[in-house]
Amino acid sequence: MSLAAEKRRFTADEYQRMGEAGIFCPDDRVELIDGEVVVMTPIGPRHNACVSSANQAMVRAAGDTAIVLPQGSVRLDLHSEPQPDLVLLKPRADFYASRHAGPADILLVVEIAASSIDYDRDVKARVYAKAGILELWLVDLNTNVVSRYSQPEDGTFRDVEQHRPGGSIAPGSLPACVISVNALLAE
Repeated sequence: MSLAAEKRRFTADEYQRMGEAGIFCPDDRVELIDGEVVVMTPIGPRHNACVSSANQAMVRAAGDTAIVLPQGSVRLDLHSEPQPDLVLLKPRADFYASRHAGPADILLVVEIAASSIDYDRDVKARVYAKAGILELWLVDLNTNVVSRYSQPEDGTFRDVEQHRPGGSIAPGSLPACVISVNALLAE
C-alpha cells in the first residue's frame, strides 16, 4: 500500500506562537505563505538602499494620509502572513499595535526584488490578489522596471502596467501620493 505524503499547513496564529517560542532565531528572515514557512532571500546593499529610498519618498508623499510600514508583517488570511518590503496602510491611532494589518487596512504593497523576482511575481502576487489587496508594486532590480498590479479578481491581478526610470507612480487609492520611479530604484 502506497501512502501519499501530506503537508501540514500552519495557521498565522501557529506561526506567531512558533516565533514567540523561539523556534525561529532572531535573525531568521521567514514569512508564512499559504501555510508554509518560507525562508526569504538575504537582503543585499542595493535592496536595502531601495527600501530606504522608497520609504523616505512614501513617508514624505503620504504625510498623514497613510502609515508607511517598512518590512513588517501583514496578515492576509488564516494561512498567510507575508513581510512585504513596504506597505501603505490606512491610518490608525494605535499604528496597528493591537493587531496585524489585514487586507481591509492595506492601500498598497511594495515588493522589491532581484533574486526573488520570479517568486514574488508568480507566488506572492497571487497570494496578494487572492486576499483582495487593491494594488501591488513589484520593483524589479534586474530590469529597473516597476510593475503595478491592480484590479484583483479570482486570485490574479487583471491590470498590469510597467513604469520606468524618469516616470512617477501613485497608488490608485491615494492619487496625491506621487512617487518617483527613481526613488523606488534608489537612483
